[in-house]
Amino acid sequence: MLLVIGLGYSGRAAAIAAAAAGERVIGTMRDPARAAPPPGVAVTGFTGAADAIGQARRVLVTAAPGEDGDPAIAAHRGAIDAALAAGTLRWVGYLSTTGVYGDRGGGAVDEATPPAPGQDRSRRRLAAEQAWRDLVAGRAALDIFRVGGIYGPGRSPFDDLRAGTARRVVKPGHAFSRIHRDDIALAVVAAMAQDGAPRERVLHLVDDEAAESAVVTEHAARLMGAAPPPAIPFEEARARMSPMALSFWAENRRVDNAATKRALGIAWRYPTYREGLAGILEQERREGFAQ
Repeated sequence: MLLVIGLGYSGRAAAIAAAAAGERVIGTMRDPARAAPPPGVAVTGFTGAADAIGQARRVLVTAAPGEDGDPAIAAHRGAIDAALAAGTLRWVGYLSTTGVYGDRGGGAVDEATPPAPGQDRSRRRLAAEQAWRDLVAGRAALDIFRVGGIYGPGRSPFDDLRAGTARRVVKPGHAFSRIHRDDIALAVVAAMAQDGAPRERVLHLVDDEAAESAVVTEHAARLMGAAPPPAIPFEEARARMSPMALSFWAENRRVDNAATKRALGIAWRYPTYREGLAGILEQERREGFAQ
């Protein structure tokens, strides 16, 4: 049984994919009564998840840490420790962020690169990674997934273009590493199937081509048959950016994924933003959503 702690955007997709692969899946929600469960997935409240932890062979953690640390560990350390001690919990997957590498001036990082976070939220993620290392402590397989910018249906440039809020900010040489939501699910299902002897891995969930934001926005507009937004130099655009947006633009790195794909034996469904955006648009058209 797989327990997904946090049925958010990525957690929901991973839960559905695991259920489709034949896994019994339970996911946590803060208030299960307020949302329909994903297809094939049972739900339980986050605060009452101790029983599910005791049943789980595998646990995927998607909940973000706060200033007080990882919420799953804070709420359920005793249940997790007991499941690890009993040997019933065999695999833990933790969704972290490539932000733990900080700014590399456009240079590359791979799975063996030491982290150097430059933002508070990334430092919290790195601390949460370590908290899971300390808790698992060689008693189960632990996969730390460092995830790039997540996009997919309902979370893509198409939404901003339709809303008229898209901006094409140009900063030459500044590339972002991305990953389609469904490729996160693909990697999670592949990784949890390898829950043999205790071990620890860092896995990079990014596609095969880091790309400039302006290039991706322009390509999305072209796929829609729309004119792209006017180009805005970064130095001009930054005056209207939120502190959160500025923090993303402050870091520039290219994240390698070769070791991850070898370890999991996978190829991405959407190896670049081109395939990813085309897939989103096709799905939206099938569902009668795209304009």
